[in-house]
Amino acid sequence: MKRLLLVLALLAAAGIFPALHAADAPKPLRALMVCGGCCHDYKNQKQILSEGITARANVEWTIVQEDAPKGSDERKHRVSIYEKPDWWKGYDVILHNECFGYVDDNKFIEGITAAHKAGVPAVFLHCSSHSYRMGTTDEWRKAIGITSRSHEKNRDLLVKTLKAEHPVMKGFPAEWPDAKDELYKNEFVWPNCVPLAKAYGEDTKQEHNVIWVNTYEGTRTFTTTLGHGNATMSAPEYLGLITRGLLWTCGKLNDDGEPAAGFGPAGK
Repeated sequence: MKRLLLVLALLAAAGIFPALHAADAPKPLRALMVCGGCCHDYKNQKQILSEGITARANVEWTIVQEDAPKGSDERKHRVSIYEKPDWWKGYDVILHNECFGYVDDNKFIEGITAAHKAGVPAVFLHCSSHSYRMGTTDEWRKAIGITSRSHEKNRDLLVKTLKAEHPVMKGFPAEWPDAKDELYKNEFVWPNCVPLAKAYGEDTKQEHNVIWVNTYEGTRTFTTTLGHGNATMSAPEYLGLITRGLLWTCGKLNDDGEPAAGFGPAGK
């Protein structure tokens, strides 16, 4: 027994135990961010999001920003990664922050949602809700959970939490002033959508859901239509929300809104 204790002490002194513990630690979530298109500062937003989320969760990023060729309509651009068979292989979650509203090829659109039918979770931000809206297929809209094709005038919004008990909303204020953002109009709420927050529209004189979770073909998705400008995306409340939404889709968020063990910042 003394000899065993001596060996264990020597191993600990040599730093072997920490190395073994690190080897057993969960690997980072492998996230693919697809961004680009019209009307938004994707060059800076991809940094805001990737750095902000990684500061809060154990996530490593592959980022695809692809804009349309010069002189062509950005809204019609087809991101080339989506043309590849099984393009989602190797990723644990896809974050969509894209704005390609005039793409109308149903086969192409369903090639994107095939990833989420195959079980890869998704996070949809802002103009992603309006992307591919010209297609007649509903698969993109079903994956998101709410159909939206237009938004109100850019103005200050007051976001009101609907389900404070949901893990994604833990730490988010009961009311959050969101300056100079766009309120996306809800045309249709799909059956598996669970609204988490809303805001009132001055143009439509009605409230619209702005944060929600959804289940698509058994796969979790998270969406917020907030985030037109960099100021909104840079807000701690916003980055915390997106991080929790991403972790929730992957099943790595505790009921108290904290990352599961090993999935906090730096693997904590």
